[in-house]
Amino acid sequence: MQWESWSAFWQMGGAAPFVWGSYGLTVFLVVVELIMVARRRRETVRRLLRLRRASANGRSGRQVFEEIVE
Repeated sequence: MQWESWSAFWQMGGAAPFVWGSYGLTVFLVVVELIMVARRRRETVRRLLRLRRASANGRSGRQVFEEIVE
């Protein structure tokens, strides 16, 4: 497509709220997903480190797992 000016581009032929709103919502949801993935990863690493420390102290894997899940 060719636009006559930058303002015509930003207006998108009257569909700007839908077009730019869709882009904005998509970017927002991608950022939220990245934050959630980072948090889940951090929590998983913490649990694995606790499991490693506990197993090094002689407790069984089952006992440690039950403690972590609770």
